[in-house]
Formats: sequence, structure tokens, C-alpha cells
Amino acid sequence: MVERIILLGAGGRDFHVFNTRYRHDPTSRVVAFTATQIPHIADRSYPPVLAGALYPDGIPIRPEEELESLIREGGVDEVVFAYSDVSMSDVQRLAERVEGWGARFGTFDIKSGLLPTTLPSVAVCAVRTGCGKSGVSRHLSSAIRNLGRRVAVLRHPMPYGHLENQVLQRFETIEDLSRHACTLEEREEYEPHLVNGSVVFAGADYLKILGVAESESDVVLWDGGNNDGPFVEPDVLVTLLDPLRAGDEAAYFPSRWNVENADVLVVAKTDHATAAQIERVLESASRMNADADVVLGRSPYSLDRPDTVAGKRVLVLEDGPTITHGGMGYGAGLLAARAGGASAIVDPRPYAFGEIAETFERYPHIQEVLPALGYGQDQLEDLERTIDEVECDVVVIGTPIDLSRVVDIRKPVVRASYSYADAGDAHLADVVLAKLFGEPPPKRSG
Repeated sequence: MVERIILLGAGGRDFHVFNTRYRHDPTSRVVAFTATQIPHIADRSYPPVLAGALYPDGIPIRPEEELESLIREGGVDEVVFAYSDVSMSDVQRLAERVEGWGARFGTFDIKSGLLPTTLPSVAVCAVRTGCGKSGVSRHLSSAIRNLGRRVAVLRHPMPYGHLENQVLQRFETIEDLSRHACTLEEREEYEPHLVNGSVVFAGADYLKILGVAESESDVVLWDGGNNDGPFVEPDVLVTLLDPLRAGDEAAYFPSRWNVENADVLVVAKTDHATAAQIERVLESASRMNADADVVLGRSPYSLDRPDTVAGKRVLVLEDGPTITHGGMGYGAGLLAARAGGASAIVDPRPYAFGEIAETFERYPHIQEVLPALGYGQDQLEDLERTIDEVECDVVVIGTPIDLSRVVDIRKPVVRASYSYADAGDAHLADVVLAKLFGEPPPKRSG
């Protein structure tokens, strides 16, 4: 008998699970994907060019809210949970609902989806969205290039547009972002790597993506998304822990896998956390993975024009996913604005328009900052109008990109940025390079 399957997803891991587990399996039939977390990605289809010969008509993608009817009307045997950054309690509640509707429930297996690579490989993952993976990935890619080796950055998938055009994407210049019609969220992940000198690969089919990346590189670096695990089998797995959300490493799915399988654990944001918060995370790391090397990290931030902020009423824009489903109430933008002497942080909620207003209703923990959301043109227009309406002197942008490329901001703009820096005696790049190449790294000068 053919098993009828539904994959619960958010436009990323779910596609990889299908590609590596179900695409060529005649004993199973994926009858639908569902979509959540990300707006405007349901009501599409996984196209035949990606779905393969067993699915000549492709596979429908439906809102997760329709799950019960999909199970009951489709005679579904199993529902596989295939996205990330969800509390274990929410996963359990969903499992109980699925089983009550008459289907089995399972979660995706990270290990079975790891693609082998012929090159040395590093994966940077985390226990929650917004831990600082991108800063660590840039830090490590620069260190590898400084050894004279070419680095291919494979970014966790964000195929939020026309999937048939996103089978394999290669980004080398800023212009490539427009050529691929990237959303704001995609730009936030890809652009900093391009500015840092790396070529970025992404898309929907990582079997093809990895093959092309290997052909023009010496090292593969996986830059993860949310708290998901890697898609490429790493020689060195680096996992970030967040002391500002101590305890989440055991409470969110699939964070535990990332911690237990890490070669290097980075306690990030130590410059913003209390000693008690740091100690709690260190104790958790020791319980979950006593064999990993532990590195303490900082997230230093800065303003490109700090004098413009002093004494002014400031609107702060922060990275969207970190502030929404990542659960953070603020980011580098707010910290930098306060350090820069802002006289007031303007609450954006009374001025929010359209989908931005809906986002505040959905995520009531957001109060002082404006999430920079732009999954579609309508949402970008709502963001632009909201910024226009806010009564402020200056806009501080805490997103990692030049937002003016996609949004017309008619107020003075100051950019806030953050990076990774070591906070203790252990140097992250030295630890990773020694493990990656099996030899001590070059001696530091000075």
C-alpha cells in the first residue's frame, strides 16, 4: 500500500525533506505541503520541475489552518512536521490534534537529510532565530578566505517566490538580488555575505545547489536559518546559544539536536547578558554536550552616524523574523539608538498600517520597535506607509542591509550594525579552523 503523507512546513525544510526522502519513493505519496510562519507562501504548488516524475502535476501547498480537512478528506496516513523554531509544547499539542484526526504524527529527521560533500564543511546553526548566526558565518568565512581558500556560503532556503525559478540560485553581486526578485527577508540574509566578499548559494533543491557550489569552491559553509539543523553534513558544527533566552535550547524544536551534535558551542551576546544568564546557558551546554568546545562571544553594535541620533526622537526598525517568530522584543537597532543618546524611542504601533498592524496583533510582545517585513510588495508598501506616518526625527535601521534599496524612507536614516567578536580566551576562528583542517591555525601576529 502507498502511504499518503502531508508535510507541514514554512517554505524551507519541508521542501528539503521531500527532496531527500519522498521525491523518488514509490511507496509514499505526498498529497500536500502546508505553510505557516511566513505570509503569502500558501496557495502555491511545488512545481513538477522540483517534484519529479512521480508528481507530474506538482504538489499543492495549503495553509496549515486547513490541516484537519486535508487529513480527513485525503485519507492521510502520516503528517510530518518539517519546520523550526517552535516550542516543544506546541509541537506536542499539534501531534495530539493530528492523532485525534486519525493520522500518525512525526517530526523530520535532520541526520537523514544531511547531504555528503567532497569538500571541508562548516555549519553554523543556533537554538533560536536571532542568535547571531550571520555574524558568526561572516566571521568564519573571512577567516577561511584569509587562508587563501575559496568559500561557498550555502544559505538555509528562503524560496518565497516562484518556485520554478528558485531551483538553484547563485548570488555574487547586489544586482543579483534584484535579478532574482528577492524579498526583504532574503536580502537581509544574502546581502551581508555579498558585501563581505562571499558568493551565496540558495534555492529549493540542495542536491543541485551543493554540486554547483563544490565546483567553484574549496570550503562549504552552511549558514543556517531559525534554529533548524544543517542540510549539508558538516565536518565542524558550530551552534550558537542565547543567554538572553536561556532555557530555549531545550524548549524549542529542533534546538536540542543542534546542541547535542555540535563540535563548538558559542555562548553569544555575552556583552548584553547578565552573569547569571550566561552561567545558566553554560550549565545547560555542559549537561547537553560536555564534549563540545565552548567559546564566549560578543555582539558589538555601532551606528554609522551616531551624532544624528543624540537627543532625537527615534523610530527603530529591526530584523523581521528575529522580532516576530524569534520572540525577541528588540535587536541591535534599539540598543544602538539608546547608546547613541536618543531622547525617546517612538512606539510604532499607533501608526501601523495594513499587514504591519496585523503583525503587531499577532505578536503582542513587540512594543518599541518596528519589524522590517517585506515578504511581498503589499507588505513593503505597508511598511513604507507606516514609516511615513510615525512622528519621529530619525529612523534607526537595525536590519543588516541597506533598506533604502527596497523602501523609500523620507526621513533621516541612521544604520545600526552588529558583528561577532570573541569575548574570552578561546578564539572562535582558531578553534574551528584547527578542527576543519586538522592542524593548528597560523600564529596570530602581535
